[in-house]
Amino acid sequence: MNYLIQYPLPEWLSIAFLIAIPFPFIIVGLFVRKETLNTPYNKAFQKLILFFVLYLSYIAFASFNGFFNQVSFPPKVVLLCTLPFALILFLLFGKSKIYKFILEKVSLENLIRLHIFRLIGVFFVLLALFDSLPKTFAFIAGTGDILTAIGSIFVVKAIKDNKTYAKTLCKIWNIFGTIDILFTIIAANVLTKLSINTGSMGVDTLGIFPYCIIPAFAPPMILFLHWSIYKKMKFSERN
Repeated sequence: MNYLIQYPLPEWLSIAFLIAIPFPFIIVGLFVRKETLNTPYNKAFQKLILFFVLYLSYIAFASFNGFFNQVSFPPKVVLLCTLPFALILFLLFGKSKIYKFILEKVSLENLIRLHIFRLIGVFFVLLALFDSLPKTFAFIAGTGDILTAIGSIFVVKAIKDNKTYAKTLCKIWNIFGTIDILFTIIAANVLTKLSINTGSMGVDTLGIFPYCIIPAFAPPMILFLHWSIYKKMKFSERN
């Protein structure tokens, strides 16, 4: 039976992560607030914040009670957090009236701006530097997130400036960001399987609080945002 290895991480790194991790939730929350203010859905912000608080509480409860401790394939954090959150996003929220309302009303630039929270990917690199994640995996995943976040700034500027290449740049950026998160998901699961079979380093640290928030929240949210950008672009082309 395999269990999580508690890698020796400096206290400042966990503190820095706890300070940084609320920002993705705040950015998404403020986005929803802005897009629904003075509309029939003006209570969506409060409901979203309540959901985020409950979801984060559930992640913390599960982690502190050892739900993610056993190294398994698929990882427990994926089964208990990532997949349920993905189902909520794609099957419930993604088919709701409020989502359709926001998608029709929102500008493409504002959807793209949300990806600035992927600067949080720097923690993949930091964890690798402290030998808590496989370096190749962490550097590729972390660098991809950082490039996507920084790239969003240039894509937004190109759209706002009505550059002739703006649509093409947006499509390339959206595909790159999607491939990056898909790589992260697939590679993390492959490394988990190899860790169980061979004892090599896996991504066990991503099952330990507070870092378990990354796989529990980021993959579904990022994929959902990329899908929404794709849908918004298709909608704009028809109108």
